[in-house]
Amino acid sequence: MNSSTAPALSSQPLLASHQPPQVWLLAWRQLWRDWRAGELRLLMLAVCLAVAALCAVSFLSDRLEQGLRRDAAQLIGGDAVLLADQPIPGALQDLARTQGLTSTLSSNFPSMARASEAQGGRSRLVAVKSVGTAYPLRGSLLLADGRRVGAPAAGTVWVDAAVIDALQIRVGDSLLLGESALTVAGVIATEPDRGAGFMNFAPRLMLAEADLAATALVQPASRVTYRLAVAAPDASGQAAVAGDAVKQFVTRAQALIERSGWRGVRLDSLESGRPEMRQTLDRASKFLKLVAMLSALLAAVAVALAARDFAARHLDDCAVLRVLGQAQKRIAWAYSIEFGLAGLTASLLGILLGWGLHFAFVSLLAGLLNVSLPAPSLWPALLGLGLGLSLLLGFGLPPVLQLAAVPALRVIRRDLGGLKAGSSLVLVAGVLGFAGILMVLAGELTLGLIAALGFALALALFAAMAWLAVWLLKRWVPLGASAAQGDGTGTGPTLPRWLVLATRQVAARPGFAVVQVSSLAVGLLALALLVLLRTDLIDSWLKSTPANAPDRFVINLQTDQVPAFRTQIEAAGVRSYDLFPMIRGRLLAINGQPVRQQQYSDDRAQRLVEREFNLSHSAQLLQHNTVVQGQWVEDEADGLSVEQGLAETLGLKLGDRLRFDVAGVPVEGRISSLRKVDWSSMRVNFFVLFPREHMPDLPSTWVSAFHAPTGGGLDRALSSAMPNLTVVDVSAQLTQVQTVLNQVIQAVQLLFGFTLATGLVVLLASVGSTREARTREFALMRALGASSRLLAQVQRAELLGVGALAGFLAGAVAVLLGALLARFAFGFAWNLNLWVPLFSLVAGALLAQLAGWWSLRGVLRRPVMQTLREADTQ
Repeated sequence: MNSSTAPALSSQPLLASHQPPQVWLLAWRQLWRDWRAGELRLLMLAVCLAVAALCAVSFLSDRLEQGLRRDAAQLIGGDAVLLADQPIPGALQDLARTQGLTSTLSSNFPSMARASEAQGGRSRLVAVKSVGTAYPLRGSLLLADGRRVGAPAAGTVWVDAAVIDALQIRVGDSLLLGESALTVAGVIATEPDRGAGFMNFAPRLMLAEADLAATALVQPASRVTYRLAVAAPDASGQAAVAGDAVKQFVTRAQALIERSGWRGVRLDSLESGRPEMRQTLDRASKFLKLVAMLSALLAAVAVALAARDFAARHLDDCAVLRVLGQAQKRIAWAYSIEFGLAGLTASLLGILLGWGLHFAFVSLLAGLLNVSLPAPSLWPALLGLGLGLSLLLGFGLPPVLQLAAVPALRVIRRDLGGLKAGSSLVLVAGVLGFAGILMVLAGELTLGLIAALGFALALALFAAMAWLAVWLLKRWVPLGASAAQGDGTGTGPTLPRWLVLATRQVAARPGFAVVQVSSLAVGLLALALLVLLRTDLIDSWLKSTPANAPDRFVINLQTDQVPAFRTQIEAAGVRSYDLFPMIRGRLLAINGQPVRQQQYSDDRAQRLVEREFNLSHSAQLLQHNTVVQGQWVEDEADGLSVEQGLAETLGLKLGDRLRFDVAGVPVEGRISSLRKVDWSSMRVNFFVLFPREHMPDLPSTWVSAFHAPTGGGLDRALSSAMPNLTVVDVSAQLTQVQTVLNQVIQAVQLLFGFTLATGLVVLLASVGSTREARTREFALMRALGASSRLLAQVQRAELLGVGALAGFLAGAVAVLLGALLARFAFGFAWNLNLWVPLFSLVAGALLAQLAGWWSLRGVLRRPVMQTLREADTQ
């Protein structure tokens, strides 16, 4: 018997007592011995990596969610907030007063702030916010000089430091906003209701509500967000839980909005207050959760393989223990306690590693988060501990429990007491617990089901395909092939001897082949899937900021200013630009039926029907749009062209009639075409287009996008010539977006590396699980005269073949599973890559060969006598 696998339970203590304390002591001795012998290291490493990946993601999401809950009232600006794209109706303000609530009005929109010509004439895009005298209702506005203030006084503004830096002015200087000159009275350090604590692309400029009209920036077609914040009287000034008055206000306000038919008025929430980069965070969060789930799935495969190999190594040990009088129950308890201690140790190490890793995520996402996050709760640690123990319980313990049933007669007859199917009760309990943890981690049913069920079905498919491959291999290489070559007759298949032996090795152990191909394919599937999703996910982010994208957007351009605008930008060297009329319209009816928010269950559809759309008209189809259904007909009097995604969300189809309200003017048309819009082009795009050159009866402004020449002089010239214009310089924002995306990508790649490591553990466990069987077989072959060179060729051919088959299967399934995840979980376009199965075939063969070289090193270098003795004693 091999000394490394000799039983740790000596006969004297085993026969002397059956007391539980001795069982715990003996389990600890077994754990220490098996760890030193290296038999538990692979298993514990897989558990540790899976728990670390899960805990890192869970700690991060837990802190973010706690921060959002903690700052909820400040983030939305009150105990309740009403949001509208038209001025808030006075009846809602009266309702707040009758409920005894404090209220304040504010409005938000982007515009350009400028320094005077004497101060350099520089300009900067700002997020303008006009506030009432009661602002802020919750939290406090902190200035850089330490003052806690409210709304700015008439004629003054509070600004972010970025405005000071961009315009190169100081506190006390004047800046130009529209047609007004306002004095900078302070620099904002903390704004309580900035919005979820995430980065805003434009710095804040806050002015008094009384000064807004004088700027002349708000025009009939301007896009302005109006807010009415209300709060219950609270001496502490904090937003704990809204009182009964606030709850009554919310109920009555909702009823009043529905009864009065006010469109676009809704209650604000954290979700509706998210800025644009939240989509990037959502996708990154989903990907991180998917990576953690795949790490757990891979760990389950690795644990199952390592535990079965562990049990196979200890069959003879347990047979000797049975001879020495040990009871089955005692052996079962000893190994159960040993595996429990191993799982607990690996889980605790994984929790500590995940705790440290989540700080790296927080650091990498620092550009998106400018709030202090609270300490995480204990829940992520308990979730990680549950994952680790369920991995050991569901996938590691079943084969080990069979050791207790090994008959004592096995010491004489080695064909007795082999491993069979595991304990069904323990397996079902562990798998159910494992599945529950995965669903909690996923956070949503779609992502969890696609990942978990997809991998379960893939595993069954891999096993079936592996069995079919072995069956075909038996028929392709007959058993007499080697004899035909060895007898010198020259008959039979002309195959190399090493290839014949390799195929017979695989065909002789169909069970080993199926397990090995299936486990390798699962590991390679996870790696291929992550590589594909990571690549397409990152590409979809990076395409949002193409190198030649327009970096200037101009809004609020009036119709009579269009000729002068064209002349000015063309004289400055701009040759390619977008210039379209922009009409603000609200969807009233579809096919004559009034549109109501309640008729849609989808959140996006509900938001769309409650907001005003940006409409436009053009006789020519926009260059970056493609007609996917119907036909674009120039100057079609009754035609409409609708963006494909909008049509899918609202259930629209060709031939439907839509009626819009444009500043009180009804406009109706029939959907004659559906367009695919490239929203990542940074060009001017619209949900709905009228295919007409002129629509003079509708109030409109114009919008333009172009890439500005270097120097920045054009911005100042446009703002000086037409003060009502909002010239949005997004060049800095594009660079900022790219920086943020790079930070998110780094966070994704950090956890991606953990899953790669777990996948390699699966490969090592899969190949290493056949080590003992190969040792015995090679011992017999060498005794019969096979050379080490021939056996090395046989082993290499077998590993390359198994790896190639597993890689091809993994690549084919990865394409299908990746398409489902991209479409239903991440919401981005999926590019079908037919080269993936071929590439994964080559990668699988090479990885299997490398894993085999590492796991099976030394097997072929053992002396013949040593291998024969070991084979005889095992």
